[in-house]
Amino acid sequence: MLVHKSKRFFPLFNLYVRKIIRLYLSKQKSVKTEKKPTQQKFGTFLGVYTPSILTILGLIMYLRFGWVVGNVGLIKTIVIVLMASSITFITGLSASAIATNIKVGVGGEYFLISRSLGLEPGGAIGIPLYLCRTLSVTFYSYGLAEAILVLIPKDWNLPSYSLQIGAAIIILLVTVLSGKSASLVLKTQIPIMIIVGLSIIALIVGVSINDVHTPIVETTYATAPKGFWYVFAVFFPAVTGFTAGVGMSGDLKDPQKSIPTGTMGAVVSGALIYIIIPIALSVTGILTLQEMADPKAGVTIWTRIAVFGPWIVYPAVWGAVLSSAFGSILGGPRILQALSMDGLAPKFLSKLSKSGQPTVATWISGVIALAAVFLGNLNTLAQYVSVLFLTLYVAINLSAAIEKLIKEPSYRPRINVPWYVSVSGAVAAMVVMWLISPVAFLFAFGLEAVILTYLFSKKMEQQWGDSAAGVWMRISRFALLKLNARKILSRNWRPILLLFVRDIKSRIDIVRFAELLGQRSGILTISKLITIDDTENLKKKHQLAFKMQQDLKEEGFQALTEVNVVNDFKSGIYSVASAHGIAGLKTNTIIFGWSQEEKNQIRELEIINQLSKSDKNILLLHFNQPFSQKKEKRIDIWWRGEDTNGDLMVLFSYLIRLNRSWEKTKVNIFSVVQTDKEKEALEKNIIESVKEARIDVKTQIFIQNKQSFIDILHQTSKNADLVFLGLAKNITDYPKTTESINQMIKGLKVVAFVQNNGMNDGVSKILN
Repeated sequence: MLVHKSKRFFPLFNLYVRKIIRLYLSKQKSVKTEKKPTQQKFGTFLGVYTPSILTILGLIMYLRFGWVVGNVGLIKTIVIVLMASSITFITGLSASAIATNIKVGVGGEYFLISRSLGLEPGGAIGIPLYLCRTLSVTFYSYGLAEAILVLIPKDWNLPSYSLQIGAAIIILLVTVLSGKSASLVLKTQIPIMIIVGLSIIALIVGVSINDVHTPIVETTYATAPKGFWYVFAVFFPAVTGFTAGVGMSGDLKDPQKSIPTGTMGAVVSGALIYIIIPIALSVTGILTLQEMADPKAGVTIWTRIAVFGPWIVYPAVWGAVLSSAFGSILGGPRILQALSMDGLAPKFLSKLSKSGQPTVATWISGVIALAAVFLGNLNTLAQYVSVLFLTLYVAINLSAAIEKLIKEPSYRPRINVPWYVSVSGAVAAMVVMWLISPVAFLFAFGLEAVILTYLFSKKMEQQWGDSAAGVWMRISRFALLKLNARKILSRNWRPILLLFVRDIKSRIDIVRFAELLGQRSGILTISKLITIDDTENLKKKHQLAFKMQQDLKEEGFQALTEVNVVNDFKSGIYSVASAHGIAGLKTNTIIFGWSQEEKNQIRELEIINQLSKSDKNILLLHFNQPFSQKKEKRIDIWWRGEDTNGDLMVLFSYLIRLNRSWEKTKVNIFSVVQTDKEKEALEKNIIESVKEARIDVKTQIFIQNKQSFIDILHQTSKNADLVFLGLAKNITDYPKTTESINQMIKGLKVVAFVQNNGMNDGVSKILN
């Protein structure tokens, strides 16, 4: 009975222990889950429309609208507004098209561009864009501090550095608030938007209750002597704020819906307000044309016209500037977060707080903005930032245009924008950049070109597809169709090479030789074969192809790589090689490495025999030692005058000498004959062929006496860096041929056996 009870007790005990452990682990898991950052998501109005419209209805609206009307009159002011708004409208359409085609993540405009044009172009735009947004916090904080200090009585005798202190305090304020909660910042913009709206209504009411006259349409250029385009360039930054909402892409509930709706709503409503304001200013009788044209008038134009004057206008100006600062401090860190997530910035910058905010990135941005306070005069820097920011417009429009032009099947946006509309937006943005400052224009594109070049040199990996592949596919398709429609003549011959290797690193010498032939004028494809019963490698076929590319990259080589599935290696090599290529780029030369085992050597010769009937040239390579690193090298060609192998060997030696490390190579042509008569005929034949091809070679023909060909070969070419030998066609005695090849390669550094099966014309016709 005791034994029986113990048998019942221990299983029950184990069962209870397991339950307790499972319960503990589940609680631990729930605790860990609770600790994950919970990020609040926003809708269209609060997440996109509000920050966009408040950045559009910003400081320039209060400071420069009267100046614009006073210089160019109502009609041209409306033209300026419509032109500027058209550029932002087109850019908004392009951004909306891209946003409705992909699953949008954090990073705003950077995310859209990088997922369309690629990681490197995205980084070239994203890095300067982050700095622009961060420095904008400084500019807006300066503007707000200056607007507040204007109201301080002069007899207070504030120190000269009061402006810097005020700007620094504002930067700290917006940084702390945005770092703590994006929701809090966005909700504070609602009362700001109400105040800004009331100031616009107050302006209209102030005009209507006082004397009015017919609209001023007179163009004076009283304080804008550089003319219409100068006024346009000064005004244009007023309409560029619509991307503030796009910058919140990672914080939106439904970015594909909110970005188009909120962005286009802000652009259209902003344009309508910007048409109403100059109409009101042009008919008021409170101010003269000269007073409005005064660049120092600024906000006083609004305070003199609007009802309640400074009591409503100044808070609206402060709110508009503060809102713009909030928009920049929200958008900048999210770009930095996205850059970090994509490997373009340190990983710790993508760390989120418990509330789901990129707090580390926000504080870094705040420090940069704070440091910029002490740069001194920011007016010149602001001009460069504005122009650099406009490269974003160019990139967004080009992204949408390229996606449309290349006709990728995956590009199916809900908002369809014709490519020429997006291109017109990009061109118009570049024109505006030039109008603002030609020097800043060149600086902006120069800086981004430097960043782009650097990022390309890093050879980074991205985990998403982009339009770059589609562009090359489109170009390739066009080129292949054109090539296929033309007859390929001898002069157009290029080495289209196929190399079979099991492992690139173990046969790197052969890969290096093949790359020498294809580097300047040909195409090299490296193929790895796996059999259908190799289930382990079949599952990771794509990983194998990627690893081949990585191995090539480590060696600094460029080649196409592929993994082919075959029934068995022997028939597989023949089927892949005989059908390899496309249109006018059919493979014409197959490269093999000479095996170390006799069984495999015979199999190689059998495959070569089969391939010789498919018009494929053959290169059979063997390395006893790697290529020498010395500059002055030597190539020996052994010409027998049979099967036109000599022509192909001369051509290959010419292609190798095109490489920089082989430029000083000396080429010798050797041959062995039985009689003086044969020597004379062959020497004449070689000299004529080489002379027509214009290749500098040295020729020597031996008359065979008691020495065998192999002895002459070893004695003559033992110091050559590369030896070319002919490979006979229609091999019948495989063991004998195998033995002969093994004897020839002994005592030589590098040997290449050449079999010409597809080049019927001589080398002179190809090189002429």
